[in-house]
Amino acid sequence: MGLKASLSKVFAWWVNRELNHIRQNGVSLQQKTFSDLIFAAKNTIFGKDHDFSSIESYEDFKKKVPVRDYEELRLYIDRVVQGEKDVMWPGKPAYLAKTSGTTSGVKYIPISKESMPEHIKAARNALLSYIHETGNAEFVGGKMIFLQGSPVLAEKAGIQTGRLSGIVAHHVPGYLQKNRLPSYNTNSIEDWEEKVDAIVQETQNEDMRLISGIPPWCQMYFDKLSAVNGGKKIKDIFPNFKLYVHGGVNFEPYRARMEETIGFGIDSIETYPASEGFIAFQDTRTEKGLLLMVDAGIFYEFIPSEEYYNEDPIRINLKDVELDKNYALILNTSAGLWGYSLGDTVKFVSKNPYRIVVTGRIKHYISAFGEHVIGEEVEQALMSVAAEEGVDVIEFTIAPQVTPASGELPFHEWFVEFGKEPNNLADFALKVDKALQKKNIYYTDLIEGNILRPLVVNSLKKDAFINYMRGQGKLGGQNKVPRLSNDRKIADELKQYVVNQTR
Repeated sequence: MGLKASLSKVFAWWVNRELNHIRQNGVSLQQKTFSDLIFAAKNTIFGKDHDFSSIESYEDFKKKVPVRDYEELRLYIDRVVQGEKDVMWPGKPAYLAKTSGTTSGVKYIPISKESMPEHIKAARNALLSYIHETGNAEFVGGKMIFLQGSPVLAEKAGIQTGRLSGIVAHHVPGYLQKNRLPSYNTNSIEDWEEKVDAIVQETQNEDMRLISGIPPWCQMYFDKLSAVNGGKKIKDIFPNFKLYVHGGVNFEPYRARMEETIGFGIDSIETYPASEGFIAFQDTRTEKGLLLMVDAGIFYEFIPSEEYYNEDPIRINLKDVELDKNYALILNTSAGLWGYSLGDTVKFVSKNPYRIVVTGRIKHYISAFGEHVIGEEVEQALMSVAAEEGVDVIEFTIAPQVTPASGELPFHEWFVEFGKEPNNLADFALKVDKALQKKNIYYTDLIEGNILRPLVVNSLKKDAFINYMRGQGKLGGQNKVPRLSNDRKIADELKQYVVNQTR
């Protein structure tokens, strides 16, 4: 074992002691975070507008600070972006993370000098938790690849601006810099396909041991890497590759195909980073869920999903959450976001310690007929049948068809790109429909009440989703296809790629 691997085990032991404090003191650490955040921001413009000086409890806070999404906070965020000081957090942000919103166009998320280190610490601790639990540290002595956005930063009003992953690239610890790929020049290539081709050339002869990135884009890298190496499995190109770090989307729909490409069942670490803050990471392989970062400059609030669109929804903090209940996640951060609706939904699978799973997006659901089908339900329904049938799913999305041909009942229309297709698409669709009915009683009632007909599956051409994303100018980086929509914008675009359909 190399010196770096040996030292990392010692560091991992020390970090695990810190994490045990987090595991055992979630509620008290959240209360301290709440008090610290309110005190720090009381003299900002937002703090004065919302009378932070008089806030003494969470109940006070809820009365003075409403829940808002990005658009509703733009009155303040635009002033931050224009370079004004002390708007939502003391001073000016260290960075603006540029991200694409589904309704807001380009969004600029402030990252402060206080919040930036928390992104780095959480990513580091995810790796160290793995080392501590498994004893596997050899990957730190080899090369590591991070598929991410360009590290080239622009400036807006004197604030450095770029994609979160590109910003983070400037903060990789020194002891990892020599091991890190791709090179700065390659990482700076803006065109995603050109960039992936360059990464393949730069990395194919290296001792790659850890690879990190969003699953669909890592799969694209693996496919290109295999193609230029005569169809070899990744394990034969990188014999010491042992660990995959992922986040951004659920890995399970991609796992089977990726592990087939790699050639074995890879160890993986799930993370939950967002431009707004690093929220959680997988700290153990023996328990379900991700450890919530309760001591990282974020005070969390939760709204039951079914309450979210009510005029006065129930709004709770960590001490009142229940297990196995879907919540919309609300953030208050050390970068100055207050009552900020992230748009994600989570479910607690443990309260000792507080661990969550990400279940979807609050706006990504289908409820054209009152069924409120969510991402977690469709993913579990599809992947359970795919596993049973030996079917390989590459990507999928779903939309309602509310105006079918004359005489037909409405239905949910699924667009699926298969790696390995079902032997009988109609039978496969029927099994998925029955699996979804078991997950969602409202959907079952609509089917049994002849309000909806069973779902329809469209099988798509190879690379349909890559071509769709390319056409939208969203190929690569942190971009991903919504799994669920209440409109047919994506569905209508994908019609051109259909090769087979159930009726």
